[in-house]
Amino acid sequence: MTTAKKGFPENFLWGGATAANQLEGAFDKDGKGLSTADMIAHVPKEKRTGGHAMEISSSRIEEILSGKIEERFPKRFGIDFYHRFREDIALFAEMGFKVFRLSIHWARIFPNGYDQEPNEAGLKFYDEVFDELHKYGIEPLVTLSHYETPLGLTQKYNGWASREVIGHYVRYAETVFNRYKNKVKYWLTFNEINVMVFSPYTGGGILIDKVDNKLQTTYQALHHQFVASAMVTKLAHEIIPGSQVGCMLARMETYPATCNPVDVQLAQHENQLNLFFTDMHARGKYPNYMARYFEENNIVIQKEAGDDEILLNNTVDFISFSYYMSVTKSASADAAETTGNLTGGVKNPYLEASDWGWEIDPIGLRVTLNNFWDRYQKPLFIVENGLGAYDKVEEDGSIHDSYRVDYLKKHIEQMKEAIKDGVELIGFTAWGPIDLVSMSTSEMSKRYGFIYVDLDDEGNGTLARSKKDSFDWYKNVIASNGEQL
Repeated sequence: MTTAKKGFPENFLWGGATAANQLEGAFDKDGKGLSTADMIAHVPKEKRTGGHAMEISSSRIEEILSGKIEERFPKRFGIDFYHRFREDIALFAEMGFKVFRLSIHWARIFPNGYDQEPNEAGLKFYDEVFDELHKYGIEPLVTLSHYETPLGLTQKYNGWASREVIGHYVRYAETVFNRYKNKVKYWLTFNEINVMVFSPYTGGGILIDKVDNKLQTTYQALHHQFVASAMVTKLAHEIIPGSQVGCMLARMETYPATCNPVDVQLAQHENQLNLFFTDMHARGKYPNYMARYFEENNIVIQKEAGDDEILLNNTVDFISFSYYMSVTKSASADAAETTGNLTGGVKNPYLEASDWGWEIDPIGLRVTLNNFWDRYQKPLFIVENGLGAYDKVEEDGSIHDSYRVDYLKKHIEQMKEAIKDGVELIGFTAWGPIDLVSMSTSEMSKRYGFIYVDLDDEGNGTLARSKKDSFDWYKNVIASNGEQL
């Protein structure tokens, strides 16, 4: 009989998570090409028609490239990590980070995505970043594709809608694996791969106005990503002995609004559609429940010879995921919808919500961890969790973000409970350890960081970094290995 665990393991990986397109800036420096993220403009709050304007048309891209659009594109500038990474990494090291999750900007390595030769200046930049991390004993956790499809692949192939993109992705992965094989052990293939369903442009660089059937195209593109993910998992294991490759899911734990069996079945169906992605990565085959979904939605997955074998023989080493909220579903037409959650759902009367309407559910994280562990028995890694909130800078420069501390404290408590339950959890990277440009709204005022960046929604500010109260709190959490919250 095994002994129950009491708390976080000694080698637990504490840290923070970012994405190149929200952080780096320098969008046109040192040979970098344009990416899909570089086309996303900031939409002021008063002009937004919905919470997440994530799609874009081919005509819109043509207008932007012609220079006719006089709007701000914040993801082109980020918070200038490209020139300030040493300063920022020093702050992460001061907090005691064991791991730092970042993405490689694909268009920095292959400017168009389909280039035959990589851009040496881009490769050199990440060499310097990884060397700086290792100087402080910080392990890099690298995402290969984090909503940063090279725009060239969108223009030439309509992104992942085309199977041709698999080969370009594999060439890119092989290039960085060979370059960084002595510097990076932990890799993720695609960030929040299920976001393709909500936004084919964000997840796959796909322009929907160029396809006949959105749902068919989306799931075919996902098949291409599943195959590509399996192929590069195999490559990583061959090129980098001891490497660990994970998948990454935006986990949406779904509850039934009532104990009405109709609601329970609806919630079960929603959970299956979400866990389909980890089923593919961890089990290596299409689950039976998707056969009915595909048939009822007239979806036919075109496979090539060998696809099924590649998927089955190259499953991931660990499962990583983002967790910000849970979702509640009701079959009743009278149930009040919540406005904040990315996937919709009805309001859960037992939960509070963030400034952006995301329902806060720490216990749901424990539920999620247990469900993942029961389903797969593979190591788990929480690679995004945090609170986007408005922060006020006091006259003396201090920032008292007790609400952020409270949010993270409650989630870390539930992580510890899940470990006591028997879950194998290997790490936690809080989302946005430093303020960065919001993925969904391209604003700066939605802040997650322990480190404040002097930059507003209009692009004004000095970019100076300063510590919030949560900085020292998280430093103490890491130093005590999660015992002092």
